[in-house]
Amino acid sequence: MQALYLEDLQPAQVFESAPCTITAEDIVRFAAEFDPQPFHVDPEAAERGFFHGLCASGWHTAALAMRLFVEAVPIAGGIVGAGVELLEWKAPVRPGDVLRLRCQVVEIRPSKSRPDRGIVRFAHETLNQHGEVVLSQAPKLVVPRKPAVGGGQVA
Repeated sequence: MQALYLEDLQPAQVFESAPCTITAEDIVRFAAEFDPQPFHVDPEAAERGFFHGLCASGWHTAALAMRLFVEAVPIAGGIVGAGVELLEWKAPVRPGDVLRLRCQVVEIRPSKSRPDRGIVRFAHETLNQHGEVVLSQAPKLVVPRKPAVGGGQVA
């Protein structure tokens, strides 16, 4: 997929990622390093806990959403965050869930002080195989403009 610049994006434009399957091993491995709570690392304890079964850390879900975003929306030069206005975990992610990201361009604002870039606000939903939203977020990104060519014209 071709790298995207500010000029390539339009309000209401929608991107969707390929699916990503989550395994129990993925859940435990991530949580053992970054969020070692019983409902993320111990299937037996998880059955007795709040979620009534093993589930992914919310941060694991957010990290997976980031990967899906990078793969679905190839911003030129990479994803450079400028903040997140919303981050909500809506439902637990379980072993065997198949996640996909749907994101929409909400707002495009060219920079007045830095003409080589702009800020783009997205609305993201990470969905499972049942179409249930498991994570909602509204990131803002710094997106470069197309490089000037020749006599100052944009490519």
